[in-house]
Amino acid sequence: MNAAHRRTPAGTTRPGRAPQLTVFAGTRPEIVKLAPVVHALRAAGAGVRVVATGQHHDRRMAGSFFADLGLPPDESWELTGDEAARTGALLAHALTHFAAGPRPDLAVVQGDTWTVPLVALAARRHGVPVAHVEAGLRSHNPLSPEENNRTVAADLATVHLAPTEGARDNLLREGVPADAVHVVGNTVLDVLRTSGVAAVPVERRRGVLVTAHRPGTVDAPERLAALVATVRALADSCGPVVFPLHPRTADRLAAHRLTDGLRHPGIELLEPQPHGRMLELIATSALVATDSGGLQEEAGWFGVPAVVLRESTPRPEGVALGQAALAGLDPARAVAAARRLLDPAEQRRIAHLPCPYGDGRTGERIAALVTTLHRADRLALREPGPGAA
Repeated sequence: MNAAHRRTPAGTTRPGRAPQLTVFAGTRPEIVKLAPVVHALRAAGAGVRVVATGQHHDRRMAGSFFADLGLPPDESWELTGDEAARTGALLAHALTHFAAGPRPDLAVVQGDTWTVPLVALAARRHGVPVAHVEAGLRSHNPLSPEENNRTVAADLATVHLAPTEGARDNLLREGVPADAVHVVGNTVLDVLRTSGVAAVPVERRRGVLVTAHRPGTVDAPERLAALVATVRALADSCGPVVFPLHPRTADRLAAHRLTDGLRHPGIELLEPQPHGRMLELIATSALVATDSGGLQEEAGWFGVPAVVLRESTPRPEGVALGQAALAGLDPARAVAAARRLLDPAEQRRIAHLPCPYGDGRTGERIAALVTTLHRADRLALREPGPGAA
C-alpha cells in the first residue's frame, strides 16, 4: 500500500501528535452548543473538522448560525425527502464519511437529535470512538424520540460529557463506567457568557416569550390545538406574548388550519430570529414558556423563570430550584404557573439564583479532558483481554 494512503487505526496515539477530531452538527441547538467546543479544541492545538449533517436545511435554522458562531463547516450533507428518507440518508452519509476516511481519533456529537445515534453507529462501525456532549440527560419518558436517542448514545459513546451531577448519576445507574463519565457543565452557557447579552433587571422585563417546536408538541393536531389554546390563555392572562415560529411549527399550523388561532392582539408572531436577537428576547422577557431544553438552560442563565410546556423534562435542576415549572399543554396549568412565577417576589428570587447548568467554561474543560485522554492513549477502542466479563 502506498504510504500516503496507509490508514492508522482510529484512536491510536502517535507520540507528540495533536488529537484529530470530527464534530457533527445537524440542528440549530447543536451548532450553538458545539461552537465553544470547537473553538476551545482548536485553541488547545487539536485538529478539528466540522460536518454539517443537514438536519436543519433552512438557512434561518442552521446556515446563518454556522456563520454567526464562526463555525464554517468543512463538509455539508444534503438530506431530501420525508423524515424516513432524510433519516436513512443521514445514516448513509455517516457510514460513507467514516469509510472514506481519514478516520479521526474521536467523533463528537451533542444532544439528542437523529444525528447523535446515527453518527455514533456509523463511527463505531468503523472503529472510531465517540464523545457525547450533554450526556446523561433523562426525561424518563419512553414516548420521547429524544429520550430514545439519548439512551442509544449512552451505549455507543466512549467519553460521556455530562452537564450536571444529576446527568452523571443517570449514566452510572445505567451501568456506564464511572471513569468514562465527566461532569463538565453545559456548553450553551459558554456562548451566553461571551455573547455580550447581559441579564436585565426585573423591573425592565416585560411579557412572555413562547417557543415550541418538538414533534410531540406540534405534530399531532390535537396537541397543536392545545398549544394554540395555551398561548392564547397566556396572552389573555399574562401577556403580551412574543412567539417566534419554528418552520416546523409554522408548517403544522398551516397544514391543520390553526394559524388563525394565534391572530390575537396580545400575540406577536415572528420569523425565526438570529441567535443574538433570540438571546435579547429571553433576557428582556419576564417569563418564557417553551418545550425547548436549550431555552430552559438559557433562561436559567439570565435568571428568567420558565413554564415548561411538557409533562417531563430532562433538565430537572431548574424545576428543583423553582426557576421552572412543568405545565404540559394545559392552558389552566400554564397560566397558574405563569402567574406564580410572575409574582414580583418570585421574579426577584429567581433573578438571583445561581444557574444550575454550569458556569460558562465547559468548552475549555472538554478541550483539556480530550487532550489528556489522547496523551494517555485512553480514546482508542480495544477488544477486551482474556477473562474479561
